Amino acid sequence: MNILVLNAGSSSLKYQVIKMPSEQVKCVGLIERIGTNDAIFTHKKKASSQTEKLAILNHEVGLKKIVDTLLDVKLGVITSVSEIEAVGHRVVHGGAKFSKTVVINTTVKNEIRNLFDLAPLHNPVNLKGIEIAEIIFPETLQVAVFDTAFHQTIPQKAYQYAIAKEYLNVHKIRSYGFHGTSHKYVSEKAIEYLGTAKAKKIISIHLGNGCSMTAIENGKSVENSLGFGPMNGLIMGTRSGDIDQSVIFYLMKKMKKSAEDISNLLQKESGLLGLTGYSDLREISEQASKGNENCKMALELTAYRIQKYIGSYTAVLNGLDALIFTAGIGENSAIMRALSCKDLDFLGIDLDLQKNEIRNDKIREIQSKNSKVKILIIPTNEEIEIAKQTFTLIK
Repeated sequence: MNILVLNAGSSSLKYQVIKMPSEQVKCVGLIERIGTNDAIFTHKKKASSQTEKLAILNHEVGLKKIVDTLLDVKLGVITSVSEIEAVGHRVVHGGAKFSKTVVINTTVKNEIRNLFDLAPLHNPVNLKGIEIAEIIFPETLQVAVFDTAFHQTIPQKAYQYAIAKEYLNVHKIRSYGFHGTSHKYVSEKAIEYLGTAKAKKIISIHLGNGCSMTAIENGKSVENSLGFGPMNGLIMGTRSGDIDQSVIFYLMKKMKKSAEDISNLLQKESGLLGLTGYSDLREISEQASKGNENCKMALELTAYRIQKYIGSYTAVLNGLDALIFTAGIGENSAIMRALSCKDLDFLGIDLDLQKNEIRNDKIREIQSKNSKVKILIIPTNEEIEIAKQTFTLIK
């Protein structure tokens, strides 16, 4: 069975065609910087790859580019759209309605739409991907895999907010957690790699344009840095992460900002973009190396926030066996890993700077000989996880 997996981020679109149940990846691709005139499109098939820069101003244009490539005589892996037997879609927010993978129908799409306000950077593009895929693949089963599902094991003491309980019971206002597909995948890989006895207490750090951390105990999520919507916690590409609620009230009362103004500010104009003018950590790292003080401070702020959560989650777990770095920044930014692990020897975390600089696409350990905690880089593969869940549901 050929499954096309679509993973739409706020400014990216990842895809893979995966043959199940063998998990054979027939091709893999990525569009970065969607919404710009210099988006980067990368497509890989076996040993060959192609990269080009082009204008991709929205996700619809991006998905059409992907399908054209899949059907291309030289680059493609299918000769007809009918050869795709299922499309597995990553959907960020499932709210209280979805705790597992589901076949997409009108009701499911309406529920995803109802959650736009909780994930304004993601659920709209997730739904757009579904609607476009339904047109391009009219006879193909569409399946939704929710980022929030892995975090259904978070206990009430962690997910409930200290507000009147009716807001939880009636309005379902609580912490849901996100990036669950990625955290689930890499934590399972860590357990497989280290062995169950040595991977009981894990902190998974997913660093991309969106960022989150998860405390994982005995393979189950017990805490996640994102909450009711995917904008809390760590500093992200355009999202502020944690902020004092008083700032919001001040902006509304003193500066006459509307709710929409503040939403745009905190979700689309803040984070690394607000601190530096750049939302891409690669550019920020390059500018920091050239002496840009704003970019230097942005790196320090980002790492400091990560360290705060490492300390917090080590307390939640009452110890720590392994620390995982994953996703685009986590896997590729040596400077962010180094800053995030700096001066954490009290917690048994000691990074080997030389190992940290080595690059490959395998699971690797980067802790020193003296470190009590394993520090792992594990390439995430949300697409494989989505394909597995899609195949299991269909089967």
